Amino acid sequence: MKKLLLLFLFIGNYAMAQSSETTINQVTFNSGFTYKMLEANQDLRKVNVLLEEKQQENIKTNSLVIGTSLISIFDYQSSNTDSKFGYLMRHPTSSNQIGKTVSEVAIHSFQVSFTGTVNNWLTAYAEVLYNPQQSFGTGTITDLNRNQLQLRKGFVLFGDLNKFPLYGAIGKMDAPFGQTGSVSPFTNSTMWHAFGGLGYGAQIGFKKAGFHAKFMAVQGGAQFRAMHMPVRDTNVPSRLNNFIFDANYEFGLSSNINFYFGGSYLHGSAYNQEFPVQHFEPGKNNNPAYTYYGKLTVNNNFVLQGSFAKTLEVWEGTHNPTPPLNVFEASKVSSLDIGAKYDLKEKGNMKYTISGEFSNFRAGDDGSPWERQNQMVLGFAGLYKKSSKLFVELFRTEGFAPLNFISGSNPNQPFPPGVTHSDRDANSFGVVVGAQITL
Repeated sequence: MKKLLLLFLFIGNYAMAQSSETTINQVTFNSGFTYKMLEANQDLRKVNVLLEEKQQENIKTNSLVIGTSLISIFDYQSSNTDSKFGYLMRHPTSSNQIGKTVSEVAIHSFQVSFTGTVNNWLTAYAEVLYNPQQSFGTGTITDLNRNQLQLRKGFVLFGDLNKFPLYGAIGKMDAPFGQTGSVSPFTNSTMWHAFGGLGYGAQIGFKKAGFHAKFMAVQGGAQFRAMHMPVRDTNVPSRLNNFIFDANYEFGLSSNINFYFGGSYLHGSAYNQEFPVQHFEPGKNNNPAYTYYGKLTVNNNFVLQGSFAKTLEVWEGTHNPTPPLNVFEASKVSSLDIGAKYDLKEKGNMKYTISGEFSNFRAGDDGSPWERQNQMVLGFAGLYKKSSKLFVELFRTEGFAPLNFISGSNPNQPFPPGVTHSDRDANSFGVVVGAQITL
């Protein structure tokens, strides 16, 4: 960690030395850039997106770019099991989805972003998010606990890929673990829900000639998403003791076909708690995870991608010691994702895309109520001027396996002994129609 700190100091000092002029001389809107940074389910490595936008000079030095994005949706869902809907863009079920059919018109999320470039080497990024439908707050989507603003991401970026292949970032950012982005216009893949990390940390990366390697040191404890490294048997983030390593390579198979593949290692995944499982509670040991992934692009309008991730150890909390559920052994956690999308011919300022994706989450022994949860999505979208999107999706889920109390709980907290709310046979179908307007 000391070597990493010295490297960051070197990069920071070099960045500051490149220019004595730090005055912001323009405040602008750049809807195309803002859409790439605030789009929440496709290209999720926002540090990389920012680096590439700077490399292509889509954002200028000594500027402040302000952007906003609002997603409004209508959705309808039907389930074969009362009050159990596995669609993960909407939770928690028990507070917001009652009966076998549900429908709503709502704001899914609203974001505001600020990107400030001090010079070619030094950039700050911050993103404020309002997301009542996916908040971890209590109550319904109208409860004040779910209607809060948060700094979703914020980091300082050091680097200029036009001059040097090494870069760094410090702050709150997405974990560079695997390929958690989706081909769908709105719905996140189950891979993202299972392994898409977000936390405090420091990244150092190297990118040159198609090769890209990255290391991220992550704050310990239970981070915001999908990362948990115990600190003296607690969830207190008082030590920089978790890390991720990722490497990938992109090359051309021909003049119009590109292939991209890579792999990642995460030292402390979220799946380390003992029974009963509760979000962000302490875990005794770390549970590493690995992933490998690939993407094939043809003619810049067809994409086929796939990925697989799995923990190295079993998730102890997936064994319920109380009969009759004690017959199911603890299991490793894995996720599979495969999807494709095709861009239709552009018409004026509108680009139309069709997509299909399958992803899953496997967390239990064969036949257990929490064995798996599958998701299938068919999507159609129109992207206007590369920044605002209209979309419709059809989706189906198979299984109902919420992480919180996935295998049951202690007596009456909140379930009786030997009972779980997970249900392998709970299936649901739905449609979502919406718009993402980005400025």
